[in-house]
Amino acid sequence: MKVYHGSYTEIDKIDLFKGELARDFGRGFYVTNLHRQAEYWATRRGKQRKTKSFINEYVFFESAFSGDYFKTLRFADYSEKWLDFVVMNRQNDTTENLHDYDIIEGPVANDDIATRIAIYLAGSITKADFLEELKFKHTTSHQIAFCTQKSLQMIKKAFSKIDSSEMTIDDAITQSLVIDFEMSDYQAINTYFNSKTYSLLIDESTELYKKSWQEIYEMLKVEINDKNLFT
Repeated sequence: MKVYHGSYTEIDKIDLFKGELARDFGRGFYVTNLHRQAEYWATRRGKQRKTKSFINEYVFFESAFSGDYFKTLRFADYSEKWLDFVVMNRQNDTTENLHDYDIIEGPVANDDIATRIAIYLAGSITKADFLEELKFKHTTSHQIAFCTQKSLQMIKKAFSKIDSSEMTIDDAITQSLVIDFEMSDYQAINTYFNSKTYSLLIDESTELYKKSWQEIYEMLKVEINDKNLFT
């Protein structure tokens, strides 16, 4: 899945500790699959910093939601469980997240909803009334929060010169590692993205991205065998 992070700068390396703690899903690195939502945040952050806005593009491996390697939480829509979870995180006055999830997906508490949450917390409206309001004030929104270092295995910077159809390079190579080297999905992902071959691939000056995934995979196999891995 292609996802976006709106900011005032390009982000080459994700630093979880730069994130604010009292966010919807706690401290983490937030992305969305909605380009217009990322545009809004990029413009907002740019104005706050008096800089240009920047939309960082990434590829998120949705297999993270399969199996039990990662602890994940997904909210399909605004709900009582979503509200309780967001309120818990937004009221956090500690120095650590109040949950131990790796990756969380769900809708956003935008400015209007956040204001209504504050009114709800002040006791001016009941939870039932607040949830009823959400039914009528529902807007399409989406966010994924990566809350642990472990979770960052599943998000990688997209290539600026490779279109979405060619992003299958990553999938083809990791799946070949699973088959040829009998790796788990997570071993394959770690091996590929931490390899010298991948470093060369994302270095646009090498133009390695112009080669077929099979040629790139052959390079990776040589690298793996030279390191005597999985033998």
